[in-house]
Amino acid sequence: MSRFSLALFSAIAFLLMFSCKKKDMPLTRQTPKDLDTIAANYYEEYLKLHPLEATSQGDSRYNDQLPIDIDKDFIAGEIAFYAKILDQLKGVDYKSLSDDRKVIYDVLDATLKDRIENKAYHFEYIPFTQFSGLPLDFPLLGSGQGSQPFKTTEDYDNWLKRVNQFPVWMDAAIANFNEGIRNETVLPKKLVVKMIPQMQAEEIITTNMDKNIFYGPVKNFPSGFSQQTKDKYAHLYREAITQKIIPAYQKMGNFLENEYLPKSRETDGINALPNGASTYQYLIRSWTTTDMTPEEIHKTGLQEVARIRKEMEAIKAEVGFSGTLEEFLNNVKEDPKAMPYKTSEQVLGAFQGILARITPGLKKMFNVTPKTPFEIRRTEKFREASASAEYIQGTPEGKRPGIFYIPLPDPSHFNVTSGMESLFLHEAIPGHHYQISLQQENTTLPKFMRFGWYGAYGEGWAHYCEFLGPELGLYKDPYQKLGALSDQMLRAVRLVVDTGIHTGQMTRDEAIKYFMSNIAYDESAATAEIERYMAIPGQALSYKIGQMKFSGLREKYTKQLGKKFSLSAFHDELLSQGCLPLNVLDRKMKIWAEKQK
Repeated sequence: MSRFSLALFSAIAFLLMFSCKKKDMPLTRQTPKDLDTIAANYYEEYLKLHPLEATSQGDSRYNDQLPIDIDKDFIAGEIAFYAKILDQLKGVDYKSLSDDRKVIYDVLDATLKDRIENKAYHFEYIPFTQFSGLPLDFPLLGSGQGSQPFKTTEDYDNWLKRVNQFPVWMDAAIANFNEGIRNETVLPKKLVVKMIPQMQAEEIITTNMDKNIFYGPVKNFPSGFSQQTKDKYAHLYREAITQKIIPAYQKMGNFLENEYLPKSRETDGINALPNGASTYQYLIRSWTTTDMTPEEIHKTGLQEVARIRKEMEAIKAEVGFSGTLEEFLNNVKEDPKAMPYKTSEQVLGAFQGILARITPGLKKMFNVTPKTPFEIRRTEKFREASASAEYIQGTPEGKRPGIFYIPLPDPSHFNVTSGMESLFLHEAIPGHHYQISLQQENTTLPKFMRFGWYGAYGEGWAHYCEFLGPELGLYKDPYQKLGALSDQMLRAVRLVVDTGIHTGQMTRDEAIKYFMSNIAYDESAATAEIERYMAIPGQALSYKIGQMKFSGLREKYTKQLGKKFSLSAFHDELLSQGCLPLNVLDRKMKIWAEKQK
C-alpha cells in the first residue's frame, strides 16, 4: 500500500473542493453505501475520463472522445474523483465482507491510492516517449486495424471527432514538455533523438493517401456503404489528415528537434531528476506492488543471472560447444539447426504443434479454462517488420478470439533459440490467454477488476507459466531449453540494468554491454531494450518479481499442504479473481491454504 503525506492529503482535499465546481468532471451525486455500488460507479466514471480504454475493451459509448488528459485542470479533477471514491470506500464495513469481497475492497483501495500518488510526481511533464504515448498509439487506432471500429457511418464520424481533438492534445503536450524544461524534468537526449523520426514517419506525414496509414479506413470501406457515402468520407478523411493530423505531427517533430532536444539531458537514469530517488522508489512500488528497494532488486537480479548462466553452461556442454558462453550464445544465432523452417505456414504449424503437445498436461493443471476462442496468426505485413510476438485479448462475449500474433518477416530466419516453446507458454496458453480470458469472463467481478491490470501479476503469471514447460512435456530439445533459459535471463538482466540505470550505478552504454554479455541480442536490439527501460522506469521489474511470487507461493504451499496440495486447485485459485497486487494475492492464497487443511 502507498503511504501518503499530510501535504498530499491536504492537496486532495483542496482539489476535491475545486473539482466540485467543475461541471464536466464526473462525480457521484449520492454517497453509495455498499461496495458493489462504489466499485460500479468508480469504473463507470473512470471510463468517461479514459475513453480510449473503453474503446480498447469494445465499449463504444465514448468512441468520439479524446480528452486532454495531460492538462493540469483535468488532472486536478481526476485526483479529486479518486479521492472521493476513496472516501466512500472508508464507509464500507470491511470486517463484515466475505473473503472474496475483501479482495475486491483491497484492490480498489490499492488502485485509488496508487492513482492519486502517481499524480504527485508530475509525469505529465513527459507526456510521451519513444516507447509509449498517444502519438504512437494514434496511427494504429486510425488505421482501421486497431481497436477503433470502422463498421458504420457513426464509427467514421466518431473518428473524425477524435481527430479534431488530436492537435489540441499535441499542443498541450508541447506546453507540458516546456513546463518540464522549466522544472528540470526532461527526457534523456538519447531518447529524444529517437522520437523525432517517429513524428516524421513517412506513413504518417505523407500526403499520398495510398501510403498514409490514417487513410486505411477509406481504402477498406464496409460493403454496405453507397458510393455517395464513400465519396463523402474520402473527402472528409483526406481533409482531416492533411489539415489536422499531418500538421500536428510536423509541429511536434519541429518542437522536439529545435526546442526540446537542446534542453534535454545527457544523463540516463531517473535519479538525475529533481526528487528522482523517491520517484523511482514509487515506480518500483507501483509496478511490482511490493516495498522492495532498488538495492534488494539489484541483488536478486545478479543472483538470478548467475543461476541461469550456470544452466546455460550445462547446455553448452551438452551440445559439445567448446568456446565461452558468450560465443555459444552468439553462435546459436546463426546455427542452421536452430532455424529449421522455410515458410510461415511451417512456423505457425509448429506453434500449433506446441499447443497439441501441452493440451493433455493442461487438463491436469487447470480445472477451470477459458471459453474465449483462441487463434494463432501471423502478424499483419503492414506492421510485422517492427512488431514483437504478442497476445491481443478477445472480447468477453467471445465475438473476437484471443489471438497470439507472431511476426515472420523472414520465416527462414526464425530461430527456435529465441524461446519458441517458452514464448507460447507466456504469450498464449496458459499464460496471457488463460489469465486475461478468465478474468474478463468472470461476471462476478466488478468491471474495474474484469478489465484491470497489474503488471507484476499479469506479466508475473505469464513468466511463471514458462517454468511449467518441463511438466508439460516441453524443453526436451537443448535448443528449446536454451531458448527458455534465454527468456528467463532477459527478465533477470532487467532487474540488474533497470535498477542500475535509475540509481546511477550504470550508464546506458554500460547497461547495453551488460545486456549483450548475457543475452544473444545484436546491438540494435539490445539498445532498444535498454532505452525502453530508460523511458519507463520500473516496468521491466514486474516480470521477474511477479514470477518469483507465483513460484514462491507454489513451493510454500506444496510443502505446507503435502498430500492435500492440488496443483489444479492452486492454479484455479490464483486466477479466480484476475490481476491483483502481490500483497493482496498473498493474503488470498493464505486463506485458501487454510481451507485446504
